[in-house]
Amino acid sequence: METSRVGFCLLLCTIFMVVPVSIGQLTSTETRLLFQVQKLLEYPEVLQGWTKWTNFCYLPHSPSLKIVCANSRVMEITIVGNRSSPANVVPGSGPQGLSGKFSMDSLFTVLTKFSSLRVLSLVSLGLWGPLPPKINRFHSLQALNMTSNFISGRIPKQIASFQNLTSLVLADNLFNGSVPDLTGLPLLKVVNLGGNLLGPQFPSLSQSLVSITLRNNSFRSQIPSGLKKFNQLQRLDISSNKLVGPLPSFLFSLASIQYLNLAQNQLSGALASTTDCSNNLSFVDISNNLLIGKLPSCIGSNSRNKTVISSWNCLSTGNSNRQHPYSFCNKEALAVKPVESKEQEEPGINLGLILGIIGGVVAIAGAIALLMFVIIRRSRTTEDANYDERSIVDKMSVRSSPKPPIDSRRVPQTMRSAAIGLPRYRVFSLEEIEDATNNFNPSNFMGEGSQGQLYKGWLVDGSVVVVKCLKLQQKHAPQNLMQHMEVLSKLRHRHLVSVLGHCIVTYQDHPNVASTVFVVFEHISNGSLRDHLTDWKKKEILKWPQRMAITIGAARGVQFLHTGISPGIYGNDLKIDNILLDETLTPKISNYNIPLPLKTGSESPLSNRLSSDENEKEDIYQLGVLLLQAITGKLVTFSNELDGLKLELEKSLAEGPSKLRGVIDPSIRGTFADESMKTTVEFAINCLSKDSTKRPSIEDVLWNLQYSIQVQEGWASSGNLATHM
Repeated sequence: METSRVGFCLLLCTIFMVVPVSIGQLTSTETRLLFQVQKLLEYPEVLQGWTKWTNFCYLPHSPSLKIVCANSRVMEITIVGNRSSPANVVPGSGPQGLSGKFSMDSLFTVLTKFSSLRVLSLVSLGLWGPLPPKINRFHSLQALNMTSNFISGRIPKQIASFQNLTSLVLADNLFNGSVPDLTGLPLLKVVNLGGNLLGPQFPSLSQSLVSITLRNNSFRSQIPSGLKKFNQLQRLDISSNKLVGPLPSFLFSLASIQYLNLAQNQLSGALASTTDCSNNLSFVDISNNLLIGKLPSCIGSNSRNKTVISSWNCLSTGNSNRQHPYSFCNKEALAVKPVESKEQEEPGINLGLILGIIGGVVAIAGAIALLMFVIIRRSRTTEDANYDERSIVDKMSVRSSPKPPIDSRRVPQTMRSAAIGLPRYRVFSLEEIEDATNNFNPSNFMGEGSQGQLYKGWLVDGSVVVVKCLKLQQKHAPQNLMQHMEVLSKLRHRHLVSVLGHCIVTYQDHPNVASTVFVVFEHISNGSLRDHLTDWKKKEILKWPQRMAITIGAARGVQFLHTGISPGIYGNDLKIDNILLDETLTPKISNYNIPLPLKTGSESPLSNRLSSDENEKEDIYQLGVLLLQAITGKLVTFSNELDGLKLELEKSLAEGPSKLRGVIDPSIRGTFADESMKTTVEFAINCLSKDSTKRPSIEDVLWNLQYSIQVQEGWASSGNLATHM
């Protein structure tokens, strides 16, 4: 009997050791929260068995559902659904995300009320929309896994404050932009951000990491040298990006490295023959890069304990049938060529002098031609409409009756006719803004602009708009704010994504935010210049005349920002992504500098123009970058890419027209006059001068582009273009 009693006591002790720490029910509050989560996730199959009698602390653990309790509180929530991720959606299979009623903000409002939550894993549940900033309310979170959903926007910077975080897994979503600085997380061991749209800069990560997965993103920088300090790193997967520059040899000798996947990037150059490998290294994939030379002996061949994949480079070792010829890697690596040394650049200075002399001769000839052009133009003012029909630039856009902006007396006559087909500028009410954006529904969130959040909206008349939310961090007198609004109301031009109106919401008692300004823009739906240069179908449409039309339209937009309103607006973001094209390929600059004081102590264009000259020259520089990309069809992300491309064009100019034609985008060959292309290339190089004082003014830019168009039109009218368009 005594033996049986002892045995029973031991059995009880064993049971208490196996079951979760808490042997009681959850608090009623946390039980209600779990049912709210079930409802907000729209009753996924794995949660459909929950009833009011469910004891959540004693649910059987499974790969799809796990809830761990301690002291009557939830410590871990793991829910795995059966919905596809963006990468696995089959066309025509129907929607895979949750319904339009789903709210990420509401879900995290509930989840963050689990005060003791350590592990949160929500996988393949069809979640969509951006992660809200309120995620910082998780004070004790150690592991976050949101894999295989449709979560978009930026990764919240608040994640960098999770001092106890050991695992961050956000793979296979739609995250974009830069990754928050994670160097301050001393316990972080695992980061998996693969299968997103993150980039272009390689993220700053904690040196405590054991596993880093950044595969299949949009990182385009060089591999940082700081990774050599990652002594605990065992797994590194940065494949399927666009990483450039040399492949650092230290990666192979990291103290703990076991798995190294660098495939499908643009890594170039040769590995040093003295490269050492860690004894733990068992897998290496460097395939589909631009590597040359011989592999170092430690990864030169497969062995019983090591797998090495090196195909489709330009290596002289291994199977030559699975390698590109050396010329392939040399040619492809030009776009990511490192900056040349000063000794190598000196001939470029002499070449620049020669080009300057040639450019001067061309400019004089052009001045005479332009003078004749102006005289003829003035004599035919009554026939402007007919002339516009023949102009290459104006063929690319639709004509309609212009509407003058507010206080048009201050705007030059040439600028007044530019705001084509826009409704009258108006002041919106907050209710109208909320109705247009469906109360700022996450499904309408378009991302973060340079100055604020962007939402897509629909006005009562059915027109599509973009609403930018700008928060003013200081209070302003009503008169001062109205001066800003007056400038805002004039930002209406044929080559700008024009402002249609605004709404101001003032917070009288808020300690940090004085006002929020909602700026309503027209919506351009045909994509950006970048989209058209990267999509082969769209690229075929953009022959040289169309590209000239786009670049001169962008220059006219810049001229309006600089001189069409008073005071002018400078320091605009003229990246290729921000040149939008409407259905008629008319270019419109988006994301330009809004004249509002957004930060405490900041100055707007209304109060400070001391740096306007410098900012004007920066805009000219960016126009030069746009020209180079339009000419070559190559996208430029980093300064070394730009310098390499510029140097290549300078050399081809010196060697003659046939050499220059070899550098031009193949899809526009045969559609341009050599003299038109030569003039444009020379002028683009001038815009990219390192000395900002030597860059031309915006008027010079337009003058030279118009001259180049005249040459092109004369060439086309002789029948040269007919067979190519």
